[in-house]
Amino acid sequence: MPEGQRYVLVTAAYNEERYIEALIQSVIGQTVSPLRWVIVSDGSTDRTDEIVRQYAAQCDFIELLRIEEDHPRNFAAQVHAINAGLARLKTLDFDFVGNVDADVTFDPSYFSNLLSVFSTDPRLGLAGGDIFEKQDGEFRPRALNRESSVAHAAQCFRRECFDTIGGCYLALPYGGPDSYADVLSRMNGWHVRSIASLRVFHHRPTGGASGWARGAFRQGRMDYSLGIHPVFELGRLMLRVTSRPFVFYAGVRLVGFCISYLSTEKRMVSLDFVRFLRREEAERLRLLFLKPAASDHSTAP
Repeated sequence: MPEGQRYVLVTAAYNEERYIEALIQSVIGQTVSPLRWVIVSDGSTDRTDEIVRQYAAQCDFIELLRIEEDHPRNFAAQVHAINAGLARLKTLDFDFVGNVDADVTFDPSYFSNLLSVFSTDPRLGLAGGDIFEKQDGEFRPRALNRESSVAHAAQCFRRECFDTIGGCYLALPYGGPDSYADVLSRMNGWHVRSIASLRVFHHRPTGGASGWARGAFRQGRMDYSLGIHPVFELGRLMLRVTSRPFVFYAGVRLVGFCISYLSTEKRMVSLDFVRFLRREEAERLRLLFLKPAASDHSTAP
């Protein structure tokens, strides 16, 4: 594999027999193959391991790592599984490292095109495609896609960037390791970009792993744990309720945030991280309020 295109992957999987084969076929079908791909089966009790072993026997870059230890099934467990896979990759000579969820697939040229984007910007530290989910029988861009935030389902790091954020994901109690990696990468001077032209097909129905209300409540607590300012949280949730499907979701998410806020729950992120994040939030709000003014000025005689 040419220098500059050497990438490795890690996937955490727990009872993913319904989706894992499609992901494996998608990665095997890439025009540029990974140097190594560690699939971590976190104590799966279904056919996940059997499916991975079948393909690993045919494809030398696939490695199955099974975790046997009994532990709670939560978002921290998924991060620990990913980090266990990353530990198996550290001795390899690679340029990029990617995390891919077990329930996604890609077009055959996905990683080739992603590497091309990286080659155009030496300060691009974290990138990935936009998430597409099925709506009315066809895949459409997820409403929450943002260019400045790369979804956890398909985050790819330049190795130097990943090393600066610790070479692993932070296990947060309510999830959000992708958001933490986004912000910390920018905090360390790297560019972060989600690329709309690169499609990541997400096959698990929204709320499929847990109920939507439970998920929204957890995400509210996650927002607090990352240090999001209450005014910014309220503002962005108010914007979402203009879309009818998000009305109840936004309300439950706000309840989760307020419970953590009122109980002054201790955060795992540093004070410097919170300060940097809130400066970014203030800038986003400033730009949002400047847009109408800029538009009025441009149309003035």
